[in-house]
Amino acid sequence: MGSLAVTHPGPSVGVIAYGLSRIYLWFSGWSVEGKVPDSAKAVFIAAPHTSNWDMPHMLACAFALRMRPSWAGKRALFKWPWGWFMRWLGGVPVDRRGHKNTVLAIAELFRQQEKLFLAVAPAGTRSRTEYWKSGFYHIAREAGVPMLCGFLDYSRKVGGLGPSILPSGDLSADMDRIREFYEDIQGKFPQLKSVIRLQDEETPQQRVVGS
Repeated sequence: MGSLAVTHPGPSVGVIAYGLSRIYLWFSGWSVEGKVPDSAKAVFIAAPHTSNWDMPHMLACAFALRMRPSWAGKRALFKWPWGWFMRWLGGVPVDRRGHKNTVLAIAELFRQQEKLFLAVAPAGTRSRTEYWKSGFYHIAREAGVPMLCGFLDYSRKVGGLGPSILPSGDLSADMDRIREFYEDIQGKFPQLKSVIRLQDEETPQQRVVGS
C-alpha cells in the first residue's frame, strides 16, 4: 500500500503525484505491493517489459510508493530548449567524455548524487530476447548500490517492488535470485517476455565477476 508519509531516504514524489497515481491505479484496477528499501540509491529494475503500457503503470506504482525513479541519458539530450523537460521527466545527464564507458559513467553519476533510483529495463526492448543486457548489474556493482526488483504482473494486475539485492560479485548466484523472483510474473504479452539470463553467465571464468 502507498502512504502519505515518505518512509525511505531516497528520492520521493509529492502528495499530488502520489494522489494522482492512486486514482490512476484505482480506475485501471491495479494494486501495489512491496516496500521501498532503506536506501537512498538503487538501480531500479523495470521488468518484464512487453508493452507500451508498462511505463505509465510502472510510474504509477512507483509514485504510489512515494518513490521517484530517474533514467539516464546522454548529455546532448539535456541541452536547451528541451533540457528542463527531460529533467522534469526524471532524466539525468551522463557524461561519457574522457573515454568513459556507460557503466563507469553512470557509476560516477551515483557517486555524485545524494539520492538516486535509476530505472533500467534490462530487456532493452518490448520484443522477446534471449538475453538481458548486463549493464544494470555492473552499474550496481561498480557503484556499490542495491538492485531493486520492480515488477508489473498483468496476470494479477499488481505492480510494485520485490527484493533489494546487493551484488555479491557472484554473477550467476545473484542472477538466480533475480530469476527466482520474476519466474511467475507475467507481462502484458507473456509470449514476449525475454529470457532472464546474461551473456556474461555463458563464460565460466566470468561467473565470479572481478575474480
